[in-house]
Amino acid sequence: MNEIMDLQLYQLLAAYIFILILLAIVRLRNLDHEREIIIATIRMTIQLVLVGYLLNYVFDQNNYLFTLLIIIIMESFAIYNIYQRVTGKINTNLKLVIAVAMLSGTLISIFFFLVVVINLKPWYYSRYFIPISGMLIGNSMTGISLGVQRLISGIKEQQDQIRAALMLGVTPERATEKIVNQAFSSAILPTINSMMGMGIVFLPGMMTGQILSGVSPLVAIRYQIAIMMGITGSVSLTIIIFIHLGYKTFFNDRAQLDIEN
Repeated sequence: MNEIMDLQLYQLLAAYIFILILLAIVRLRNLDHEREIIIATIRMTIQLVLVGYLLNYVFDQNNYLFTLLIIIIMESFAIYNIYQRVTGKINTNLKLVIAVAMLSGTLISIFFFLVVVINLKPWYYSRYFIPISGMLIGNSMTGISLGVQRLISGIKEQQDQIRAALMLGVTPERATEKIVNQAFSSAILPTINSMMGMGIVFLPGMMTGQILSGVSPLVAIRYQIAIMMGITGSVSLTIIIFIHLGYKTFFNDRAQLDIEN
């Protein structure tokens, strides 16, 4: 059987039993998360239904303007979500660095992957361009969110040590080197852990989707390895751009620590 099994509406509704189980557990444990779970479920359902209809139209049109517009929207939402995920205030310069890192890191990775690795023709072929871009952008968003949080908390927690080092003539780069390295490690670790368990502990979504659609597991494996390399490269590039520019936003023109700017 090589054809994908279509889910009927009643089968899809049956899957929501798992949400009811979760709600029952939360209620029994008095965790007070019912409202968040219900809102998240409704929001996810509405968003995916709308995206499904939108992508169906975009795939039929296969117009580069639609493809680029969706990528712009995805990037914008990713950057906005990073701002929302980080606890505490983010200064304007750091917000700009986050946007630059996300845009440059992901777009370079996306076009290299699609043009060089996959050799996509035409380059804007939406059925490939949009899903692959979404995976790279989404994982980079998660990575850079962790990096931002770790960088901010690290500098705030160690501001006395940083100021002491600056007074001894150490440059801002050297004074924050350990914090920057920790931020990079924290941001890249989820991607590395995902690679460690892939194939044995779990089958990733892209590979599972291809197998369910009737693609040979060997072909699906090649695509999954390639996309995982692309994700790793995109996450690494966005994080390194961010931390290279991000730590500088905590210092003024006289190389003094200024975490209140």
